[in-house]
Amino acid sequence: MDRQPGETCNMASSQSDLSDPPGNPQPGDLIEIFRPAYQHWALYLGDGYIINLSPIDEGQAAAMSSVKSVFSRKAVVRMQLLKEVVGEDSYRVNNKYDDNHTPLPVSDIIQRAQHLIGQEVSYDLLGSNCEHFVTLLRYGEGVSEQATRAIGAISLVTAAASAFSVLGLINTRSRNRPF
Repeated sequence: MDRQPGETCNMASSQSDLSDPPGNPQPGDLIEIFRPAYQHWALYLGDGYIINLSPIDEGQAAAMSSVKSVFSRKAVVRMQLLKEVVGEDSYRVNNKYDDNHTPLPVSDIIQRAQHLIGQEVSYDLLGSNCEHFVTLLRYGEGVSEQATRAIGAISLVTAAASAFSVLGLINTRSRNRPF
């Protein structure tokens, strides 16, 4: 079954062979997996397998589907079947940074990925997350639009809280004036 780039796929509804997952990912492609509260990222290796980060203290198959994974400080690099990682969620091939970043040769991407399997790495939602990890493998540079959006939201909330605090302080001082 041929799909258009960026089209979402659902493993649960697919009758495809494991080595030919829906969406026709190619080795070195970025895979965006849609979890209920966030997107998980993996890199397609071929033959139905991906490489991704998952928390050290959780089982392999369901590891990244838990919200706990977002707050972990350490992760392990795992090679898993795309079908197992996706579970009931949907995914798509999403090489969205190709316009601004040149992908490394596929053989280099796969070699770098295979070298990291089983290694424990630092994990930080904003600075070193699963999207940073797979883009580092594909482009040689870690990029995460998801983290950039989160940092922007945190900055906005912080600025708003500061503004409300200042306004509250001004309002309190004006009410305490004796005249």
